[in-house]
Amino acid sequence: MSLEDSTAPDFTLESTGGGEVTLSETLADGPTVVLVNRGHWCSFCAEQLQTFSEVSYDLWFNDGVDILPVVTDSLGDATEMRDRYDLDVQLLADPDGEVAEQYSGTEETSHGLTGIAATYVVDSEGTVRYEQVADHPGDRTYGNYVRYFVRGGFEDPFSG
Repeated sequence: MSLEDSTAPDFTLESTGGGEVTLSETLADGPTVVLVNRGHWCSFCAEQLQTFSEVSYDLWFNDGVDILPVVTDSLGDATEMRDRYDLDVQLLADPDGEVAEQYSGTEETSHGLTGIAATYVVDSEGTVRYEQVADHPGDRTYGNYVRYFVRGGFEDPFSG
């Protein structure tokens, strides 16, 4: 089931920055990117998060975009991942996979229940304008693509 062109499911999760983060509250300031990640052990997730970490300040400062990486892990494991990879974005802990299930779905793996890797760009009205669900754990949308997508008025920057 695709979420593109529909209203993004709202959620509130604990953040590695302390406290809780609610999607609908971030949308008050502008678009938000929701990333569903498999877990702290996933090297593909770490690589994708690093690309978003590199563009996060630019997107926030110039475009009002928040990045919300949802990790199907405990808060402790998510914090360890943030620190290990020196990420400039705070991770949101979804240990039971409830938020991941509402977005891309979950699956049982050798690491337990994990989210299916996905990227969503949600406009300030709450509508999903971009969705990419990974067919393979290494199939990811990176930060620069999303930066160009947002700045191009939610249009594919390579469709020209």
